[in-house]
Amino acid sequence: MPRIYADHNATTPLDPAVLDAMLPYLREHFGNASSVHAVGREARAAIDDARVRVAGLLGAQEGEIVFTGGGTEADNNAIFGVRAGHIITSSIEHHAVLHACQRRNDVTYLPVSRDCLVDPGDLRKAIRNDTVLVSIMSANNETGTIQPIKKLAGICRERGVPFHTDAVQSFGKQPVNVDEWGVDLLSISAHKFCGPKGAGVLYIRRGTKLDPLLFGGSHENDRRAGTENVAGIVGLAKAAELVTAKMPEEQCRLFGLCEKLAVGIAERVTGAHRNGHVRQRIGNTVNFSFSGCEEEGLLLGLDLEGVAASSGSACAVGSLEPSHVLKAMGLPHELARAAVRFSFGKSNTGEDVDLILDALVRVIERLRTFARA
Repeated sequence: MPRIYADHNATTPLDPAVLDAMLPYLREHFGNASSVHAVGREARAAIDDARVRVAGLLGAQEGEIVFTGGGTEADNNAIFGVRAGHIITSSIEHHAVLHACQRRNDVTYLPVSRDCLVDPGDLRKAIRNDTVLVSIMSANNETGTIQPIKKLAGICRERGVPFHTDAVQSFGKQPVNVDEWGVDLLSISAHKFCGPKGAGVLYIRRGTKLDPLLFGGSHENDRRAGTENVAGIVGLAKAAELVTAKMPEEQCRLFGLCEKLAVGIAERVTGAHRNGHVRQRIGNTVNFSFSGCEEEGLLLGLDLEGVAASSGSACAVGSLEPSHVLKAMGLPHELARAAVRFSFGKSNTGEDVDLILDALVRVIERLRTFARA
């Protein structure tokens, strides 16, 4: 039975070229980048080179790039690094933002539309004189819906409020330029674009006041203590270059795969409900709810058929609650707990879509038959 991986929003396979770039820093160039001897200077040079390359891809200055242990750390630093005061976020953020915000004292959670969109007017009304940060993700990890980041950041700029965006699902799937977007803080994670796990970036615009999350050393220009993951940083930079170079044509191809699947579902499955904005989304993601089913049965059934898919964030696995994203969009409970997300990547083909559709039809028929019994 073929195994089809359609969960690229959870993580992606490491690109062989990325592994090749990393291996020298796992073997012979193993130095600590803070050491002053030649072995340490080799590691420092690799990090400095990666910083320049990543900055160029984001439209940033190299001094604005802070390497982190991943997207969650970058998001947490953005939330906890600002001074005490009022924070605004959305009700559909990744838990790396939501759970961090829950530990702040004064937070406003903006609603979203049925299409999973934040209304800029709601943000404008929510900003107060004591607002110290606004954090809105650029693309939702469950539905793929792209938020109007440039408009949202512009509102914050007018009011002098720092704006952070979690771009973990955006980078490599849509153009990301910090100056064009007007953001002050931005998070990305290497393993979402065929880089290594455990490596991320927090962009901090020059002049933005942000306290470190970690203490214990002067690494990353006193902004992130801890011995740098040299191999991971090198891999992140290589993966970022590769995914950016191929992005326009690849995202167009993946958009076509998603639409092929969506059309097939509409033609062959009754009681299917598409979630998220149909057009304003990253190209690789499509999300459907299926009436008369439950997500656990759907996912286990697909897995037995050789298809790896998801109900949403991999960080929420094991939760008995329906997706907080779908609930925020206003889906009824029975549909919010009957959702499947398919997120495609470079290995997926049109044949995969045909096989997924056949498997999905069989699984849904079995589940609905059991439910009627």
